[in-house]
Amino acid sequence: MRLTAKSEYGVLAAIDLAVSFGGGPVSAREIAERRRIPPRFLEQVFVSLRRAGIVSAQRGARGGFSLNRDPDDITVLDIVEALEGPLSASVCDSERGEVCGQAGACAAAPVWSKATQALRDVFASTTIGELAGAQVVLDGSPADRA
Repeated sequence: MRLTAKSEYGVLAAIDLAVSFGGGPVSAREIAERRRIPPRFLEQVFVSLRRAGIVSAQRGARGGFSLNRDPDDITVLDIVEALEGPLSASVCDSERGEVCGQAGACAAAPVWSKATQALRDVFASTTIGELAGAQVVLDGSPADRA
């Protein structure tokens, strides 16, 4: 199980798109500035999210990115797996178990399996819509920031 900055940035970008869901595309530059994501890295994230069908891109002066589905129908797991691949216990997965010669004979393997399943459960039960609602509260209204 390897989570990288790509997952963190992907979730942040999806939250940003969810906050403005239904209001048209949002430019990657705006998202990068608001969420403090390196712009070139964000471009790579959006390539993967587009391939997974989570976001779409619109070109032009008013172009940008938007979510393809309702934010309440997109989970953190959807984002993470689009960016990192299937979430599995990389420490003791079946391939490594065969390579290290400890397949079926490692007392630690069940711990890694349980940890991976717990993480999958949390990610699968948390929607981008929920996180967007929390972000709106954290950001406050524009009048609060003035």
